[in-house]
Amino acid sequence: MFQKYDIIVVGAGHAGCEAASAAANLGSSVLLITMNMGTIAQMSCNPAMGGVAKGQIVREIDAMGGKSGIISDQTMIQFRMLNRSKGPAMWSPRAQIDRMRFAEEWRLTLERNPNIDLWQDMVVGILVKNGKVCGVKTSLGIEIASDAVVLTNGTFLNGVIHIGEKKMGGGRTAERAATGITEQLVELGFTAGRMKTGTPPRVDGRSLDYSKMEEQWGDEKAGKFSFTDTVTPLQQRCCWITYTNGEVHETLREGFEKSPMFTGRIKGLGPRYCPSIEDKINRFAERERHQIFVEPEGWNTVEIYVNGFSTSLPEDVQYRALTKIPGFEKAKMFRPGYAIEYDFFPPTQLDLSLETKLVQNLFFAGQINGTTGYEEAAAQGFVAGINAHQKIKEKQALILKRSESYIGVLIDDLVTKGTDEPYRMFTSRAEHRLLLRQDNADERLTPIAFELGLVDNMRMKKVEEKLANAQAIIKYAKTNSVDKNKANPILANLGTTEVNQSTKLANLLGRPQISISNLKEMSADFSDYLSAFDKETIEQAEIKIKYDSYFEKELEIVDKMRKMEDKEINPDFDYNQLQSLSKEAREKLIRIKPRTLGQASRISGVSPSDISVLMVYINK
Repeated sequence: MFQKYDIIVVGAGHAGCEAASAAANLGSSVLLITMNMGTIAQMSCNPAMGGVAKGQIVREIDAMGGKSGIISDQTMIQFRMLNRSKGPAMWSPRAQIDRMRFAEEWRLTLERNPNIDLWQDMVVGILVKNGKVCGVKTSLGIEIASDAVVLTNGTFLNGVIHIGEKKMGGGRTAERAATGITEQLVELGFTAGRMKTGTPPRVDGRSLDYSKMEEQWGDEKAGKFSFTDTVTPLQQRCCWITYTNGEVHETLREGFEKSPMFTGRIKGLGPRYCPSIEDKINRFAERERHQIFVEPEGWNTVEIYVNGFSTSLPEDVQYRALTKIPGFEKAKMFRPGYAIEYDFFPPTQLDLSLETKLVQNLFFAGQINGTTGYEEAAAQGFVAGINAHQKIKEKQALILKRSESYIGVLIDDLVTKGTDEPYRMFTSRAEHRLLLRQDNADERLTPIAFELGLVDNMRMKKVEEKLANAQAIIKYAKTNSVDKNKANPILANLGTTEVNQSTKLANLLGRPQISISNLKEMSADFSDYLSAFDKETIEQAEIKIKYDSYFEKELEIVDKMRKMEDKEINPDFDYNQLQSLSKEAREKLIRIKPRTLGQASRISGVSPSDISVLMVYINK
């Protein structure tokens, strides 16, 4: 019934879709297996993509030929560039998404790829021969052969849904849990754990009083994620902000004795940075109110996502508390919030390629690795799909460095440090975030994707033209001056020191108060010159001029660190022979098997003195 496939991807969430798409685009034959063909690329939680650090990840995926950015642009209902008041390293694109259209576009994208087949079934086990995966077994008893398998099971592995004192098996509301895989992997020697996440209630937008809330509009002109020529909406939908209050908190506390989180029925750790509403009012009892973001689920639906009100309290308590929030007095609830507990596998059991150390050609991506968030999952799926293809074709694995991408930071953190709670990406996790901006993701990563064969000549040429044009703008600004009589009135108005003579445009742009639009006011010639360039190219030129000295210092640090990253360690290295290493360092190094000295230095429990010992031995 089934041919042998190059790669089987298990699960069709954000990780699975990117994995299947990437591998297929590289030329592998792919079978994508999902338990429900109707929920491919389902946005299980919030109807949004991007955000702080997450938006950078979406742009990186797009820069390398992934699809999340393109599909987000096609289905967005509102766009905001977050942190515009801060430096460009913090600028983060975020979009509200039409949830139903997003899933539809992903499915159509997969169906249009001739290298991808789809099958609806539950995978209950993997087939392993001589330490190498060779296919999967489904609940229908079908064995399907492949050269590699990518597991992207999300929250479905032995998933249990909690609402107050009620609990039921499930990987998502109204969808059954996946069983069999965890037990088999544990038998093979893998270590498993439990994690927890949650989601808020959904309500009928027609029942809300928006006059009691604050409007939250998107940017005047919608930006986008993709570096391709995607079209974003001319009109945007409004979101709103309201707040909880003491009455809401007291009502919620009435349900604490039935809370699965406080009574100990949930054992898994939840995301620290996205706590439930009951966790918020318990941990931050001194706060009189908490923000609630009221977010539409799409263009043509009345369903509203109550962001900030994630909960697993009894449904009657949820409802009574909701109706005490300003604007929600007459709210009608579509479905209650719930918590879900599921199996994951500590990611220190993986190589940096996301291949498992115990079973060859088996890859893990997404929440199975202990992460939370669509963007983190999509990034892992994308890399796992690429590396599954590279492995079976006997090509070099794609290992992105921490200094060249947030994706590299994400994977290195997971594999090197592991995680005891759902991992979420932040800009603070990236030590070189000034270099890893959302505006230059194409400059950093498209050349790598081009070498892999993920993007075509036209896409590469577009990046080269953008860089050349940005450099031309920089050269113009460094060689052309503005007359002091035209500059000084504007400088005075902006509250910055006036100049005594004609001054180079680039020198003025180096001031924090001055933007490139101010320079256009000062110089009609410069304004005319810039009219030939697009907004994104001009923005990148401005950033490079303004932060040039900072970039140089950061690159010097990266260069120094690269010496450690380039010191490779044999994966079969016997750390027991180095008695000078601490006992903890030996144990951690043996378990994680770092690929480089740099990776070894980031392992918790491996001290600088341990690295010095290792460096001496490697140099010998």
